[in-house]
Amino acid sequence: MKHYRIVLLKGDGIGPEIVAQAAFVLKKAGERFGFGVEFDEALLGGSAIDAAGSPIPRETVDKCRAADSTLLGAVGGPKWDGLPGDQRPEAGLLGIRRALGLYANLRPSMIFPQLRAASPLKDSVIGNRLNVMIVRELTGGIYFGERGHRTVDGADAAYDTEMYSVPEIERIARVGFETARKRGGKLCSVDKANVLESSRLWRKTVARVGKEEYPDVELSNLYVDNCSMQLVRDPKQFDVIVTSNMFGDILSDEASMISGSIGMLPSASLGAGKAGLYEPVHGSAPDIAGTGTANPLATILSAAMMLRNSLGQPQAARAVEDAVSAALETARTPDIWTPGTKKVGCVEMGEIVRSLL
Repeated sequence: MKHYRIVLLKGDGIGPEIVAQAAFVLKKAGERFGFGVEFDEALLGGSAIDAAGSPIPRETVDKCRAADSTLLGAVGGPKWDGLPGDQRPEAGLLGIRRALGLYANLRPSMIFPQLRAASPLKDSVIGNRLNVMIVRELTGGIYFGERGHRTVDGADAAYDTEMYSVPEIERIARVGFETARKRGGKLCSVDKANVLESSRLWRKTVARVGKEEYPDVELSNLYVDNCSMQLVRDPKQFDVIVTSNMFGDILSDEASMISGSIGMLPSASLGAGKAGLYEPVHGSAPDIAGTGTANPLATILSAAMMLRNSLGQPQAARAVEDAVSAALETARTPDIWTPGTKKVGCVEMGEIVRSLL
């Protein structure tokens, strides 16, 4: 029997509550499909600052590197908002991605049929399906570029640098093409090549990789402003979108709201190896932490992505996703509740998914 070692980074706010339910689901999946799961815990974000004085302790990095995969809840909260940027909880998130070499973030945006009415878009716009995968470059670009302050005409000024190298673009382009090849065979590369030099290199490089290595995948290009408009005008035109760090950050949040609830969307951060970092798209929601009302489904679906992408258990992944879909027929947490369904809390929702699994 295979055994997997998974590190739990519970983080801040509702993080501990939702990660606990996802861990229970992983255990249940192992029981059903014949594999073992062992958990180790480590600190990241605000909880790490409080306990160890750093948003990303060395011990956390070592544990994650030694594990088969990592499941993260969420980091951040008003308690730490006054800290300098490199000492805030979010620095821990950026740091663990870089330390593990996780350069590709996969964020699916889909609508469960039971939640279709929650989308702000009309049925005529959504069509028969909404299932867009956004592939975001994760360790380069403006978030990691040179930054600082200087004086311009006697006034304080600040700058952040957007820079990408050809190898960085090539590797994320391949993730985009590979993902599209396994889905609908369509990849849209998003940039701002009419203005930015880095985007011109991005477009040129993606086109070359597509022509040389993926002639079977249909490649298109959009400027980021047009793409943001097209996502709400006609989202069904998209299959897979590949884009830079900052553009991906913005577009994936937009796509999450098209789906009706950010509380339902998982994500995977991947690198060269099979190990990855899996986390819900939503934040730490400190306003509801400890109330028992958090929605664990995005974290549970992130665990399903882990089963498929890192642990090589696609049947278990599908079973978890089917259990979530079945649970939505009768039960909802407050953020997605509608009349006619039972309103449940975080723990009960996790229990329902496990029972269906």
